[in-house]
Formats: sequence, C-alpha cells, structure tokens
Amino acid sequence: MSETFNNSNVKMVGEAEGYTGPGFIATSLDKMVGMARKNSLWPLPFATKCCGIEFMSTMASTYDLGRFGAERLSFSPRQADLLMSIGLVSKKMAPVLRQVYEQMAEPRWVMAVGACSCSGGIFDTYSVLQGIDNIIPVDVYVPGCPPRPEQILEGILNIQQLVQAESLRRRTSPEYKELMASYGIE
Repeated sequence: MSETFNNSNVKMVGEAEGYTGPGFIATSLDKMVGMARKNSLWPLPFATKCCGIEFMSTMASTYDLGRFGAERLSFSPRQADLLMSIGLVSKKMAPVLRQVYEQMAEPRWVMAVGACSCSGGIFDTYSVLQGIDNIIPVDVYVPGCPPRPEQILEGILNIQQLVQAESLRRRTSPEYKELMASYGIE
C-alpha cells in the first residue's frame, strides 16, 4: 500500500543557475533575486468589461493562477508589482490608470490584457484610449477579444521570464530613465 516514489529523472523547476550540491547552491545575487521575484508576483488587476470575467476564470480552480506564484491579488498599488490592465480603458479612466501605475513601487511591470487594452479593440471612437501604451509603458501584450484564460497564463509566464532575466541595475540605467521620461514619469 505504501509505495515509495523515487524517480531520479525528475528535475526541480525554478532552480537558480549556479553550482549546486547536497544542501547548498552558489549563484549570483541577480539570479537569486530574479528567481525570488519571478515566483512571488503580486498582480493588481485593473479589470473592466468582458476581459475581467475571463481573468476571474483564470483565478478559478480550473486554471489556477496560484500555481505560478501570483495567487495573492493586490488591490492596493503600493503593495503590487504587476499591473494588469484588463479590458477597455476610456480616456476618462486613463489618468486614474496612470496614477495607479505611478503609485506602484519599483520594480513594477505592466501587462495589457485584451484587444481593448492593447489597441482600443473594435472601439475606434473618441472616448476610448487606443492602447494603454499611450500613457504607461507596457511589458507584455495579451491579445484577444476576450483572451482565453490560457492566453492570460501565457502572458504571466512571459512576465515571469522578463522578471527573472532583469538585472538589478536595469531600473537605474540611463535607458530606463529615458523611457520613463518619454512618458513624462519621473
């Protein structure tokens, strides 16, 4: 009845690159911090319209976003590090979205979910913002109208790859400061 599971072919996922042995790992600080950040994202969902419903199903047990270390949703920008703009953003809501982004602490990442958030979608009207990248920088785009939960999970995995590969010095680099200045963000 009691079977012992012993499979030497199983590789541990998410292990930092470096020298490993029984009970120790030697790696660089960048890689260790990247691995820790990757597996502990705190997303802030700025959800509107039908894409928000699809995001809710991504959090449900069938898809379970918690498997990827992003289970704790933060509805306070001061405690979040991933802003997920999900759905349509009107021009009246644009200043609010930008304020939420500016209140987030560094490092922070942005994911545009849905055709409306990426490019305005089918709503090419005077009142709809034609892509949130007009007001804040976007790291990952998830297209679709509305995007399937699998697409949202793929977007989270892409964000995790960016987070893990990011250098600790990137946020202080002249290129990053120039990017922020192009959006009028200090």
